[in-house]
Amino acid sequence: MNETRLAEKLKLIEALYSGATTEGEKEAAGNALERIKNRLKEIHKQDPPIEYKFTLTNMWSKKLFVALLRRYDIKPFRYYRQRYTTVMANVSKTFVDETLWPEFVELDTVLQSYLEEITNKIISQNIHGDSSDAEVVKQLHAN
Repeated sequence: MNETRLAEKLKLIEALYSGATTEGEKEAAGNALERIKNRLKEIHKQDPPIEYKFTLTNMWSKKLFVALLRRYDIKPFRYYRQRYTTVMANVSKTFVDETLWPEFVELDTVLQSYLEEITNKIISQNIHGDSSDAEVVKQLHAN
């Protein structure tokens, strides 16, 4: 997958979560962000924002999640002494459950796949051709 295909795939995912109904709308993802923001405003009227704590597993996922929050005008933050991969946000439960988290999971899956593909390619071309995981062996004795 190259960067252009990655960008196209990410736009299609955004269009999916914006509520696009026809294939033409999904392809024209330019208006997707505005539709999601409008949906968020409607949801906030019926389901007020609450403080959420999101614990992410790596820095790439955190960067993606923070960017997604900012895209929807949601201010990410963390409290003093919280882990660097923790993200706090005030957002409605409905928006988290129906849009934000499902969209993040799909985007993160695509991004992680791309990063793994690129990493494997660079390692196998520049370090060693075998970039497979280490062999698992039975431990002979406990130390």
